[in-house]
Amino acid sequence: MSAVSRRNSIVSVPIKNIERELICPICKELFTHPLILPCQHSVCHKCVRELLLLNHEDSFDAGSECSLPGSPGPRSRVPSPSMERLDRLARSATLQRRSFGRRGSISSPGWRRGSVTPRVTTFPCPGCQHDVDLGERGMSMLFRNFTLESIVERYRQAARAAVAIMCNMCKPPQQEATKSCMDCKASYCNECFKFHHPWGTPKAQHEYVGPTMNFRPKVLMCPEHEMEKVNMYCEVCRRPVCHLCKLGGSHANHKVTSMSSAYKILKEKLSKSIHYLISKEDQVRTQISHLEVLINETEENGQVAECGAYEHFERLFQTLQERKSEMLNSIEQSRTRRLEQLRGQVEEYQGMLENSGLVGYAQEVLKETDQSCFVQTAKQLHTRIAKSTESLRTFHPAANPSFDEFVLETSREETMLKELCFGGVPEPPIIDLSRSHVYNEGLLCWQLAEDTLATDHQVLEYRRLGAEQDGDSRWRLTDRVYGPSTVVCDLEADSLYSFRVRSCRNSLYSPYSPEVTFHTPPAPAFGFLFNDNCGFSSERLALSRRRDSVESMAGMAFLLAAERVQTGSYMGLDYIIGDTGISQGRHYWAFRVEPHSYLVKVGVASDSKLLEWFHNPRDTSSPRYDHDSGHDSGSEDTCYDLSQPFTLLTVGMGKMFLPKASISAGSDHGDHSNRVLPMPQRIGVCLDYDAGRVYFYDADTMRCLYERQVDCSGTMYPAFGLMGSGKVHLEEFITEKRLSYM
Repeated sequence: MSAVSRRNSIVSVPIKNIERELICPICKELFTHPLILPCQHSVCHKCVRELLLLNHEDSFDAGSECSLPGSPGPRSRVPSPSMERLDRLARSATLQRRSFGRRGSISSPGWRRGSVTPRVTTFPCPGCQHDVDLGERGMSMLFRNFTLESIVERYRQAARAAVAIMCNMCKPPQQEATKSCMDCKASYCNECFKFHHPWGTPKAQHEYVGPTMNFRPKVLMCPEHEMEKVNMYCEVCRRPVCHLCKLGGSHANHKVTSMSSAYKILKEKLSKSIHYLISKEDQVRTQISHLEVLINETEENGQVAECGAYEHFERLFQTLQERKSEMLNSIEQSRTRRLEQLRGQVEEYQGMLENSGLVGYAQEVLKETDQSCFVQTAKQLHTRIAKSTESLRTFHPAANPSFDEFVLETSREETMLKELCFGGVPEPPIIDLSRSHVYNEGLLCWQLAEDTLATDHQVLEYRRLGAEQDGDSRWRLTDRVYGPSTVVCDLEADSLYSFRVRSCRNSLYSPYSPEVTFHTPPAPAFGFLFNDNCGFSSERLALSRRRDSVESMAGMAFLLAAERVQTGSYMGLDYIIGDTGISQGRHYWAFRVEPHSYLVKVGVASDSKLLEWFHNPRDTSSPRYDHDSGHDSGSEDTCYDLSQPFTLLTVGMGKMFLPKASISAGSDHGDHSNRVLPMPQRIGVCLDYDAGRVYFYDADTMRCLYERQVDCSGTMYPAFGLMGSGKVHLEEFITEKRLSYM
């Protein structure tokens, strides 16, 4: 088949047959100004804007236009599970944004000022469920899908073939348009087009197409550099870029190709794929027939399975009904027998009363005067009287009124019935404590059984413990999770939460996993990365590419410094700080210090103190160099009695060393055992800026290890000092708020 014939075969496909490819997965309507997400799926511009819930209008420069004067008005929306999930995510993120305080950074030379006021820029793609992070630029980083717009417009025209596009320039009555000018963005009839585009004028060079309502820019502009045309294609990010993006932008180290080359390659690949599918039409039809057979079998087998389950439950109901009748009959028989015995005993005791029953009869016998007759009757009567007298002295009820032996214990059976399931129920997942972390948001990870089949999705449930008095102890469910982890938002600070998860396969749910508990920090998580500008020593500190871990290198520079010890020059700490400061509110962050680390200082410091350290470094040989150096200097205690603009704890060699002044006054200052604690696997720091107090926690148990007053008159920064071999890792939740979309 020739290229022309193949092209014609593709064009001849009826446009109405592709309707489902033109429906937005969120609003379930035809796309309107679709945007291309980083995962290559498309979503309506209005849908993305509504989901992000921004308080200001985002710049819609997805090409060369900054606004959409022709945007349609409000549309009727069809709710969908994806839409409900995204709306809940956006609402929770809005609450999170309100809970964060403002943060700023100092403006001294070399310090980067940047607001970290949280914005809702992340949402799950409704097509593939992967998280989409729009970064700081928000929607302005997305391209409009002009190709999809054109196809939607052709579909609309095919759907309303009887409705013609009218000329925009004709005086009433308007004529039917025959051309549309892409430069003028208007439609014309033949006469109006000739009049407004006369030969020999610049307008005669305008580009015109058939009648259309879709006017798109002639040139696609870079959303990151508004004045630059896209002329290259990034093979890593799979998106068009301009030359500035390649020279010094986010695509500097990515492999790019020319737009013409990418166009040729991608069009050739797409054409080959389409031609392959067309050549396999018979195979596709065969597979469709097979799928239709499977659909019928599924319906039939489903009905058979439903009938089988119904019969099993009916047998269970019948067995329970029979057992119920037997046990209730046993209770009735026992009750009747006991009532008869007790009522007989009542009659017997009533006979002991005067002038009634046995006593009355005995009184009449006593009136007998014939001795032989009296003796004949009185012998038996006396025996009965003696028995009654003995019964009166040793009174015992004839029957026990308690029915304790008939109490039915069904907890085991109820548990069995609750766990009643089909043979194909999946095994419960297990929550991975090593990878799960909880802050004001919780990252929960789990593992499936090794021999289990693939599951459809998982459902995580959680509840706050100790909230019974508030009436908020119920289990809360997350949306369906299609991976091994999920994020739970809006957890209350300083609270204990319980979590459990179960899997679902073919609408069958597994039992719940064992419950695990986590204690949330006393304040929202503070997001930052290590600062690679201010005071950072690249000779002695190695920073990861993501700036979420730092390692002290005992290299040549360290050895040369050690060599100068003989001449009085000493080695000092290498400081590194967070790239974001705190100027108000309560904030919490956590990190890990490698157990092999020799000496690491962790804590907070003000901007003025940091500048002093960076510009006037002091050596570590002086006993008074550090406030908690461990030397017996009287000024140390005095220092800790005062509020200083910094607080640093010493961690190293698997231990945590508390400052001397934190020990009670009656303890022996020569005894270091009460100042040395095992180093926690994860260390947490909470700074209450308004109260001027800093807390250090074991982040796994949320046990406060140490607290003290700190002078928060300036902007405070997370501070770390390393010497020798040491390494610090920031927690994932601390860094992810600052990492941009890659």
